[in-house]
Amino acid sequence: MRSFRDVFEQYQWDRVHDEIYGKRALDVEVALRKEVRDLEDFKALVSPAAAPYLEEMARQSHEATLQRFGNTMQLFAPMYLSNECQNICTYCGFSLDNKIRRKTLTPAEIDREVATIKAMGFRHVLLVTGEANVTVGVDYFKKALEQIRPHFDNVSMEVQPLDEVDYRELIPLGLHAVLVYQETYHQADYKKHHPKGKKSNFYYRLDTPDRLGRAGVHKMGLGVLIGLEDWRVDSFFVALHLRYLEQTYWKTKYSISFPRLRPFSGGLAPKVEMNDRELVQLITSYRLFNRDVELSLSTRETPHFRDHAFKLGVTSMSAGSKTNPGGYAVEPESLEQFEISDERSPEQIANLIQGSGYEPVWKDWDSALEHA
Repeated sequence: MRSFRDVFEQYQWDRVHDEIYGKRALDVEVALRKEVRDLEDFKALVSPAAAPYLEEMARQSHEATLQRFGNTMQLFAPMYLSNECQNICTYCGFSLDNKIRRKTLTPAEIDREVATIKAMGFRHVLLVTGEANVTVGVDYFKKALEQIRPHFDNVSMEVQPLDEVDYRELIPLGLHAVLVYQETYHQADYKKHHPKGKKSNFYYRLDTPDRLGRAGVHKMGLGVLIGLEDWRVDSFFVALHLRYLEQTYWKTKYSISFPRLRPFSGGLAPKVEMNDRELVQLITSYRLFNRDVELSLSTRETPHFRDHAFKLGVTSMSAGSKTNPGGYAVEPESLEQFEISDERSPEQIANLIQGSGYEPVWKDWDSALEHA
């Protein structure tokens, strides 16, 4: 059975690196003149040679996003169900070797979180856990979906990768979308950052979107953790993965996130720093490469950056986020997975969006996205 692994193994990290850094101004100009862009164009757009063209990239990205999605902005909230985790990850506050008090929400505590998030106005929630197959495995997810789904129009999940049969069982219970980030496509560094636990299996994680596609999930989210490796090369592999998935599972929708490594308890400094201009370059490169993909901006970023960057290609934003289990109502002071930067309320974010001439959308309205 063909999978992305077959495509991935045709590419060498170092060669892709050299091709990106070998792009010149002419390559960028050619890419910017095109209506339909390929992977070579994407290499040019994320290359250092594209830096002087950022204003033109932003202009084209803004126009393309308005044409495809209209002046709407989806709002969602992450709801952390558990910080239990069996993996060691060098960059995560939930890592097994980080000595913190572990917490998994009970059904009664889930109800309290649901009520608080709904009161904020959200109709789209992202369920998040650490990766602990016993404590928060498929049975827990089934019960949580049955309890939470009646209260929200769309429920997404960002949990440990599961088998195809598991996804097939969760989708009828109301699972709308699954986010699964490769963290980095650099195999050696992936192993360094995930030395123990099921997550250390690079290819099982790499194959997850294929399992999701075969299971028939409505939407899946891709991305890497920016800072673990060279962001330009890692982002190329995200684009490569996206192109393969769209061609193979054409009924599924796709989104991309671009989280920059943030501090946490025990912290890891980024191997590669990405400044704000470079993040804008990446956002606009994805939009110019693919007009249909949804692009999501989280509260990891500063209020100043989010205020200015969301109009350049982004289609969804989190707001009022808490990154600890029970953070909205049950245990607001418990340990976060990572520190957020934009602590403004959902109401403040909605007012910002409206004041910029956009419409905040509290539900992932399929019809609006498809016909805007």
